[in-house]
Amino acid sequence: MSTDNLATGPGPRIAHTLQRMRGRDPHEHGRASTPLELLYDLTVVVAISLSGSQLAEAVSAGHVWSGIGAFAFVMFAILWAWISYSWFASAFDTDDWYMRVATLVQMIGVLIIGLGVADIFAGLEHGEIRNRIVVAGYVVMRLSMVALWLRVAKESPQHRAAALAYVRVIVIAQVGWVALTILHPPTPILIPAFAVLYVVELGGAWFVEKRRAGGTGALSGTGTPWHPHHIAERYSLIVIITLGEVILGTTTAIGGITHEQGWSWQAVIVAFAGVSLAFGIWWIYFGLPMGEILARRPERGFRFGWGHLPLFAAIAAIGAGLHVAETWVEGTSTLTETQTVLALAIPLALAIAMVYLVVQLLMPMNDPFHILLLAVTIVPLAASIAMAAAGVPIGWCILVLMLAPWVSVVGYETLGHRHLAELLDED
Repeated sequence: MSTDNLATGPGPRIAHTLQRMRGRDPHEHGRASTPLELLYDLTVVVAISLSGSQLAEAVSAGHVWSGIGAFAFVMFAILWAWISYSWFASAFDTDDWYMRVATLVQMIGVLIIGLGVADIFAGLEHGEIRNRIVVAGYVVMRLSMVALWLRVAKESPQHRAAALAYVRVIVIAQVGWVALTILHPPTPILIPAFAVLYVVELGGAWFVEKRRAGGTGALSGTGTPWHPHHIAERYSLIVIITLGEVILGTTTAIGGITHEQGWSWQAVIVAFAGVSLAFGIWWIYFGLPMGEILARRPERGFRFGWGHLPLFAAIAAIGAGLHVAETWVEGTSTLTETQTVLALAIPLALAIAMVYLVVQLLMPMNDPFHILLLAVTIVPLAASIAMAAAGVPIGWCILVLMLAPWVSVVGYETLGHRHLAELLDED
């Protein structure tokens, strides 16, 4: 079997022998997520689900800020490692045994992170940072990336400088995480050190692509050759995965209501509202042809990639908010009904705002219509909170909340799509 068939991507394979990591063609026709990538995403589902469940428990117990801090810490570890792997795979996936084993190591790392989620939440509740297991899982994932980048440096002279730069950035960051975990300095030192490591993780990737690799994008041939449509699909799949947490949260909320009250109109309302929430967010997110925009403007890849980090977390937190509603109905929550509705309304508002932010990052515009839609979206959010404060049953409050994403759906389908088409023609 030829070892030089990656210029346009590997064809059908029987034996997964080593192939040169020269870089795949960013113009490759019909490029889609591979079965291996989909399998990898299953481990991400588990880790996100565990994080969302822990967030719901923390918020229900009144540990709101520690829960948010722990959730943010864990979600960054999961999502940034996933992002790093996905962009690498888009550029260099050979689907040989080495790539498959490296992906297996990544999956093991995700599951190790999942095992440490409870420790992070429990530690922050008591003012401690118990991050050893999460850091261990994260380091496992990142060392797998080191092995992959070293292979690129060896087999692809064109990308050798960028690959070695990535190796240095990743190793420096991992040494930092391990050192902080072992030394466990006091909080006044620990928090700034965390900030520095986040800058290294995020800024290092930007430095490599923009400074070392030329930075004008995959289609110019100077950056790593990621595929715009493949990347857009990979991100959309994680959006769907996190929306699955909203569906799961709806199911558990219905279970809590039926367990306490039996089947009632309130249970039916929550079922309809919860699924409609997920469907509405899906609709507005998938209204934008992100793959086409990235193909035209590959220099906006970093905006696209980084802009999704808070979006993924916000959508997952909606599912956690529905879990919080379940605990309130069951009587095990320390929150009031108003606080319970806020636990759902705030991440919902953030998720909608983040979709608009991603749109703005990809297609900068001054659009009064977007501002109008966001202003109208505030109405059902505020109304649901006011209803909860007035003692209206929580099912009806969730039903009103459900209208928030549908404001954008109606706006897009009536007028917004025309404006989008005009902008795409001009871009």
